[in-house]
Amino acid sequence: MGPVSAEVEIDVPRERAFSFVGDLANRPSFTDHFISGFHLTRIESSGMGAGARFRFDVPLHRIWADTTIVELEAPFRIVEHGRGGRGNRVPSRTVWELTEAPGSLIKARVSYWTEPSHPTDKGREALVAASARYERGWREAMRRLRDLLEGGVPAEGRIAVAGGNRYATGIP
Repeated sequence: MGPVSAEVEIDVPRERAFSFVGDLANRPSFTDHFISGFHLTRIESSGMGAGARFRFDVPLHRIWADTTIVELEAPFRIVEHGRGGRGNRVPSRTVWELTEAPGSLIKARVSYWTEPSHPTDKGREALVAASARYERGWREAMRRLRDLLEGGVPAEGRIAVAGGNRYATGIP
């Protein structure tokens, strides 16, 4: 599938947008309309190796997936590799690009694609029109990201860490 892309212009410094997007703990604050069950795979939520597991709640294509940050080019680009689908056998890629736009604006762009090799996975993605559904989800996520960053509202909520010590973090 894909790649599917979405972009938006945001009126914040690029470094601020980069640090916000690069911290996986912030993701549910702008993707929770089509992603659920979000939890981190390690305590450090930003930087190389930071990872998360979540469920895409796209109609007719609800799958578990994971992502790990594998490349950072501050403040320009974040590359994530992941896997999802049945048995975690479908590789996926997510690329975030932050470029300068006219005036004080930046252009934030996300691209997401999967590379299914199994015929069942390819057929399922085609059958449910996965590309269009994911593209709508990412477009809305980018609008919500712009609103969060321009509004100066900090991300809310507590993100669970898979296998983390609940007592050390104060989570009952």
